[in-house]
Amino acid sequence: MTLSLHNTLSGKQEVFRPLEAGSVSFYSCGPTVYDYAHIGNFRSFLLGDTLRRWLESPLCAAVDPLGKATGGFGYAVTHVMNITDVGHMTDDAVADGGGEDKMEAAAARLKAAKKAGKLPEGVDDIDPGDPYAIAAFYAGAFIEDAKALGMRVAFDADADPTLLPRASEHVKGMLEIVIGLLEKGCAYRKGDAVYFDTQAFPEYGALSGNTLDKIREGAGGRVSEAEQSQKKHPADFLLWKADSRHLMRWDPSALLGREVDLGEGYPGWHIECSAMALERLAPMGSAHAGMIDLHSGGEDNIFPHHECEIAQSRCYTGKESFARYWVHGRHLMVEGAKMSKSAGNFYTLRDLLGRGFDPAAIRLELIKTHYRKNANFTEQGLRDSTRMIERWRRFVESGESSGAEGERNAGVIAAFSEAMNDDLNTAGAIGAVNAWVGDTASPTRADAALLREFDGVFGTLGLSASEAGGGDDELAGKVEALIERRTAARAAKDWGAADAVRDELAALGVEIKDGPEGTTWARKASL
Repeated sequence: MTLSLHNTLSGKQEVFRPLEAGSVSFYSCGPTVYDYAHIGNFRSFLLGDTLRRWLESPLCAAVDPLGKATGGFGYAVTHVMNITDVGHMTDDAVADGGGEDKMEAAAARLKAAKKAGKLPEGVDDIDPGDPYAIAAFYAGAFIEDAKALGMRVAFDADADPTLLPRASEHVKGMLEIVIGLLEKGCAYRKGDAVYFDTQAFPEYGALSGNTLDKIREGAGGRVSEAEQSQKKHPADFLLWKADSRHLMRWDPSALLGREVDLGEGYPGWHIECSAMALERLAPMGSAHAGMIDLHSGGEDNIFPHHECEIAQSRCYTGKESFARYWVHGRHLMVEGAKMSKSAGNFYTLRDLLGRGFDPAAIRLELIKTHYRKNANFTEQGLRDSTRMIERWRRFVESGESSGAEGERNAGVIAAFSEAMNDDLNTAGAIGAVNAWVGDTASPTRADAALLREFDGVFGTLGLSASEAGGGDDELAGKVEALIERRTAARAAKDWGAADAVRDELAALGVEIKDGPEGTTWARKASL
């Protein structure tokens, strides 16, 4: 059995066939860096990372472009994830993307926070009126969080920054596409804006089901009359906006080095991903120019963002497809409710680490439900994932210290691979691993190596449990001093004093565990 995926474009589960034998081009929609990414964002990002890990796994049987098994395992994956730092508007549920630029909204939010003396930690030395500084800060925070959760693309980008491209650094490429679409008659100018003409692309709506007729019928409730009066069709979307007041703006003629009839301004959100994906993964003149293998994102990206990406990319390149397989993850609920700050159930990764949760458990909790099902993120689920991680760690430690070499278990390999090949069924793969671990009373070195191989896909065991301390150096120093006092009391057989120190640690929300290598500690985790 080889990998098959539910392709949003066809609505069917299809055998994955790469454009080129042995390699995969993969683009994932990343964060808009106007704030910290929340755990719902990371569920989508980790879908891309888990799919990439399975494609690279030595357990993933590879096929050629015709779907024929090559006899090899694993692909060389080039995975790109964008960082959006301009052009993403606050009202992004409509194709136009109304409202204000999210980076400008971030600037206004931070100005208000500074005035109130409530700037987020680490932001104090940043000018809240400088969107570039804000973007740099939150982009850096995202990369730190992504690394804490073991996302490979974040580590790859240390050596090759083009794998985490910033939208603001690729405006020239966006302008080339905009001008190309104008020349092809697929876009038009109206006032100070350039719009994509959706009627020039008859297949618009194939990804989402939002056909032009459906959008026209619902136009009254979607965008203002003033906006509609400018456009040929309600679905037409912004490619370029001339606006000399925008905080982040570019002079097209200066940027392109030639005179063009476009005013100083900024790009639309949708054009960004087309430019970055094509430039890095399928540049014109390359073997598969204009086409990539995979594109992932959250289901909220399907319309309008990904629908618009397909339309503008295909019209620009003239290719029969842009991304051949589209993979979208469902939403994340928290304790059965939609996540929101007003409901008090809105969490960033940093919130969870600061509350004492192990990053490995957080990652497992975010990937263990099948990506095409809504996931319910709960405290009990996190505790279950924590116990599962601890069980896997003990299994590996026991196996690696075993005197028995052992043999690879073909049965669990087959069950694991079958689940992962069946539309990335992580729940089934985790179930197969847990059944095997439960049936293996005395793991061997081969068992330990195999679990590490499985975890090469899950991406959990390599994450440091110490990161769950949340970076509170003051607390860490206090805890270590108390542990030293307790250790001395125990050595003196002063059990009363030792118990008193344990009570002090418990009051700090810290749990301790005595082991052969001494006493370890962790925050008592709770949401």
